[in-house]
Amino acid sequence: MKQLFAFIIKEFYHVLRDWKTLLLLFGLPVAQIVLFGFALSNEVKNTKIVVCDYAKDAGSQRIIQMLEISNNFEIEKAVWNEKEIENTFKEGKIKLALIIPEHFSNDLSHLNKAQIRIIADASDPNLATTLTNYVTSIIMGYQKELIGTNNIPLQINPEIRMLYNPELKGATNFVPGVMALVLLLVCVLMTSVSIVKEKEMGTMEVLLVSPLHPFRVIIAKALPYLALSIINLSVIFLLSVTLLGLQINGSLLLLFGISILFILCALSIGLLISNVTQSQQIAMLISLLGMLLPTLLLTGFMFPVENMPIALQWLSNIVPSKWYYIMIKSIMIKGLGFSAIWKETLILFGMTCFLFFMSIKKFKI
Repeated sequence: MKQLFAFIIKEFYHVLRDWKTLLLLFGLPVAQIVLFGFALSNEVKNTKIVVCDYAKDAGSQRIIQMLEISNNFEIEKAVWNEKEIENTFKEGKIKLALIIPEHFSNDLSHLNKAQIRIIADASDPNLATTLTNYVTSIIMGYQKELIGTNNIPLQINPEIRMLYNPELKGATNFVPGVMALVLLLVCVLMTSVSIVKEKEMGTMEVLLVSPLHPFRVIIAKALPYLALSIINLSVIFLLSVTLLGLQINGSLLLLFGISILFILCALSIGLLISNVTQSQQIAMLISLLGMLLPTLLLTGFMFPVENMPIALQWLSNIVPSKWYYIMIKSIMIKGLGFSAIWKETLILFGMTCFLFFMSIKKFKI
């Protein structure tokens, strides 16, 4: 029995001395609970909207006040015409717009009915439906408030328009998200084992003593996966259009250009992982855990980033797939050009250059 206790104590010492095992045992569950606890939420809060108030009367001001009090909305700004609303939607600053027509209170007083227009960005159909339900509930609350004071059967009719996706197809949201997830995982996973495999097999020394410069070795490792990823991208586009009926509204050339930039960024991440690890198992583990969870949680295609705490919102900015997802939706769904996504393109280009530079620097001869 003493021998058993001695072996148990020995194993405890082994576990407690290995910080990697302790991190896996305690750090990973804590991180997952925190991330999933804040990210996995169907409730939508602090969504930015705009209000176009043509009426400027007591009724319209009361509705705006009820929107401001609600935790679900944050009024980005007041606009004065529908052209400005359209531009704000294209910039990606808002998810919903409320238009209150002229003579709103006057129509309620004399005709006992009035209309309010609601425009929602339906590129994410689930989010658009939730937001329109929230706004409709607030409008109905104001209607009950008026009926309670006047005892007159008043009726406010919300006229809802779904922008970019009037049929509320789910493919408009999950296809760009799946594209970001698949391309990132495949590119990172494949390249992350490319160099470390040479280390394990002992053939890296042969490559290093060859006349080929180490920089060219890295380029040679990345180019085949770049070509295969472009073919994979073409297949994804073809399936999206033919099987899922997803229409590409923007420039196909721009779409491929942005996708190739994202593929290069993913390949740079894989090369960096491959250079800093010593075994294929560790490289694959880092690739899967390090890329899968951030892409699922912090990209925005499954859970709105705006609902998360500020710390997670800032953390999402270092996830390349977030910027690719924004650009893909802007081109494919909204039909926008390069002028609408140049900031995201610049950020992704900067990430690619930095990661590729780091992967070369970490390549040890």
